[in-house]
Amino acid sequence: MHRINKIANQLSPSTEELKSVETSGCPSCPAPYNGVAKVLVTGAAGNIAYSILFGIGRGKLLGPNQKIELYLLDIPIMADKMKGVVMELKDCSFPIFTKIISTTDYKTAFTDIDVALLIGAKPRGKGMVRADLLKANANIFKGQGKAIEQYASRDVKVVVVGNPANTNALITMKNAPSIPPSNFTAMTRLDQNRAISQIADKIGNGVQVGQINNVIIWGNHSKTQYPDISHGYLTCKKTGKVVTSLKSAINDEFWIDNTFISTVQQRGKAIIDARGLSSAASAANACLDHVRDWLCGTNGRIVSMAVPSKGNPYGINDDIIYSFPVTCSAGNYTIVKLPISMKSYQRMKKTEQELVEERKVALSI
Repeated sequence: MHRINKIANQLSPSTEELKSVETSGCPSCPAPYNGVAKVLVTGAAGNIAYSILFGIGRGKLLGPNQKIELYLLDIPIMADKMKGVVMELKDCSFPIFTKIISTTDYKTAFTDIDVALLIGAKPRGKGMVRADLLKANANIFKGQGKAIEQYASRDVKVVVVGNPANTNALITMKNAPSIPPSNFTAMTRLDQNRAISQIADKIGNGVQVGQINNVIIWGNHSKTQYPDISHGYLTCKKTGKVVTSLKSAINDEFWIDNTFISTVQQRGKAIIDARGLSSAASAANACLDHVRDWLCGTNGRIVSMAVPSKGNPYGINDDIIYSFPVTCSAGNYTIVKLPISMKSYQRMKKTEQELVEERKVALSI
């Protein structure tokens, strides 16, 4: 068994621990795997990485006790900035780090890596359309895929954050053919978190985000994504029991079909307009959520992950990275089969078509 599978099995709560959670309301902290997890963060001198690295140090990736050997990768002109980041990480004296290495060399960065957070990507410049962005990033993720193929652990878990994330993940996967396709994912957890926050604000009356369940992001991490509350429900803050469906709690069909969907789809742009900078801390937080749930398990909760579509139960094209509802356990995910209305299916197919077009552009390079 590969090291990361051993870690995931150890970190996933046992049946007895889950029962303890149900009765005490306090999740137990599983004992860590007594080995060291090797974690890579690319684009390590960038804003998202700057936020994510300190979260890793605080135990938000694999728990507060799991030892981590941390690798930072960026392009040569960012080497000095990476050194400054390493200084700060060391000044925090995070006890879970056994080693912190910054590098611009792929072999050093990817050798025997267990978890790869591929954050670094070329940002969209002025006047660039999405096709230009795809072309600019294709070679970056082709190179990283080849490095994973050549150097990484055979069971490395990969999450792509750098945009366009879904298609960048597809390029990475196709350039690492000996690694199981299921080990490559892209992040739509930020969109899920945004959707849940919007719903909590809309319902009001003291409803908290932790009471909102089964909000799903379908498709692409782009303005065509489909945030779906059709299967969502609200639980009681005190008992955790189901209170009502989200549709009933919101009781505003126009808001659900129009305001809500467009707000989630355009949230990134709205943050740039308001802040003058793109989402960084929220993206970092979502990446930590994504990996922690993937490796430590969701305890039956449905979360959104963009994963290889082959064999999916929804009739989506078999050769894209598409966001589905999943549950996770011990380093594995399972796509959840849910009944879908015709309205939802049409929205799901629209975002699928964008991903098919992106694939065509990216793979032609």
